[in-house]
Amino acid sequence: MASRRSRRLGSLVPFAAAVVLLLLIASAAAAAAAGSPDRAGPARPPLVLPLTLAYPNATRLPASSARRGLGDGHNPNARMRLHDDLLTNGYYTTRLYIGTPSQEFALIVDSGSTVTYVPCATCEQCGNHQSESPNIIEAHDPRFQPDLSSTYSPVKCNVDCTCDNERSQCTYERQYAEMSSSSGVLGEDIMSFGKESELKPQRAVFGCENTETGDLFSQHADGIMGLGRGQLSIMDQLVEKGVISDSFSLCYGGMDVGGGTMVLGGMPAPPDMVFSHSNPVRSPYYNIELKEIHVAGKALRLDPKIFNSKHGTVLDSGTTYAYLPEQAFVAFKDAVTNKVNSLKKIRGPDPNYKDICFAGAGRNVSQLSEVFPDVDMVFGNGQKLSLSPENYLFRHSKVEGAYCLGVFQNGKDPTTLLGGIVVRNTLVTYDRHNEKIGFWKTNCSELWERLHISEVPSSAPSDSEGDMAPAPAPSGLPEFDVGLITVDMSINVTYPNLKPHLHELAELIAKELDIDSRQVRVMNVTSQGNSTLIKWGIFPAGHSNSMTNTTAMGIIYRLTQHHVQLPENLGSYQLLEWNVQPLSKRSWFRDHVVSILLGILLVVLLTLSALLVLIVWRKKFRGQAAYRPVDSAVPEQELQPL
Repeated sequence: MASRRSRRLGSLVPFAAAVVLLLLIASAAAAAAAGSPDRAGPARPPLVLPLTLAYPNATRLPASSARRGLGDGHNPNARMRLHDDLLTNGYYTTRLYIGTPSQEFALIVDSGSTVTYVPCATCEQCGNHQSESPNIIEAHDPRFQPDLSSTYSPVKCNVDCTCDNERSQCTYERQYAEMSSSSGVLGEDIMSFGKESELKPQRAVFGCENTETGDLFSQHADGIMGLGRGQLSIMDQLVEKGVISDSFSLCYGGMDVGGGTMVLGGMPAPPDMVFSHSNPVRSPYYNIELKEIHVAGKALRLDPKIFNSKHGTVLDSGTTYAYLPEQAFVAFKDAVTNKVNSLKKIRGPDPNYKDICFAGAGRNVSQLSEVFPDVDMVFGNGQKLSLSPENYLFRHSKVEGAYCLGVFQNGKDPTTLLGGIVVRNTLVTYDRHNEKIGFWKTNCSELWERLHISEVPSSAPSDSEGDMAPAPAPSGLPEFDVGLITVDMSINVTYPNLKPHLHELAELIAKELDIDSRQVRVMNVTSQGNSTLIKWGIFPAGHSNSMTNTTAMGIIYRLTQHHVQLPENLGSYQLLEWNVQPLSKRSWFRDHVVSILLGILLVVLLTLSALLVLIVWRKKFRGQAAYRPVDSAVPEQELQPL
């Protein structure tokens, strides 16, 4: 998704892709479910998958003790560290393993798509997708190789599918709103969802791409994981097999600090979760009954029918921003602008778009609500979802403390399209069985902790581990204020060439991490042939002796997501390891060394001043006693005997 305005909703063109095996599975599932209102049978443990960006690259924190919360009385079968920055790539990805032995792919989590597909080894027009495996240090460009999988079988041509030119294999084709497309053949193989999953590997049908265009060609991710409604959807296939219940949940992290979770299968709904009816007949996409939008507690003057035009109000995890019909967008824009008239309107970061941006709000996300108004989305049943500023704003990438509206006009299309930005830090449960969608405001970066799950094994079901396998970036930190962050960084420049630039490098790292240069210090340097290993220490700002978890996680996230860009003369770097230390691990003397030195200096100055005053006083006293009048009486002195 190279396009910043990326929209991933699939085309409504009915591309036929029925599969005989799927029909047999559906028939068997229907027979097994006869007489039962729940076609999925008894509640199954959900499958939890990671939502990651393309470059997880850090070491694992010690597991903190699980906290009770969302998962009380329930044991989800996976806990994954998740990494995201929705606006970096415009999407979230998860890891899927296909074949025997497994071949790993980073796939966009997309509720607006109904097919899961990956580039095929025979692809004649596929981009160079540079996704990075948690177990492979170097970037790679994976393509599925059917010949290397002992369990792969093509879906043979039949009367219920569109066949290839040789009429030997079923094909698929998908087109998207941002004018990208994917097409290829259908195959079936074993799919694994990672070692954390209690769900055993399952056979499933997927697309093997032969052609991709537009954003699909240029994006980092390898392909799409389709969670929409349809026979080829991974959700529909797993539900028809009876291995999970007919529900899934997504939880996207917030602004600056990411993290999140995807759960395939049912999970307990929090008591204060709000729901909206979702009508599967109304639209092929996941929709909600949006009736009103309130800005700062005041309803926009709009006919409620405006949110029910065409496909209605659609939720799409593969879309980055939110898009409103023209009249609704104008009303929303004006209402927000009127509430922030004290801020200066400025140009957006991209000259290709007429973004609506405001300067002077400050960098602290937690304080945005003091400047920008709260927004409420009111559903047909009267329940409402409250949105904080991070749910409709994105940071201006070129002006510090400036933000832009992440809500746009949906062209001439009357559909209301709600992308990932609207549900940041919100658990969204797609309860397909009960035809409703639930929303619960929470910290998605730490959701995996609140699922009350035990220790986490490694994340990839690979046959062998790399010698230096970086672990994922953090989605939560231990429950203490951080006193020090240490980072081991390998730079592919020899030490003699790097040594004169260490100060410059420290300032560059500080600038990229948006911290003071005095917080970044070299703790150790080791020459390793043609490269240099540096241990950096990142200290709290100013006179503070600790930093909050949020601050520490933001610093670590920027490092692990390669936000630090080195100039060409300094080569490239690889993040090998990071660690955090609590305040207690820093000595009292080190924390108070400045105060101690100032105290000692003050004592010395006071002592010297006192001595000086004493000397002057004594000299003055002696001088006064030495002079007497000539005629003054003096005591007679007794002569000493000879």
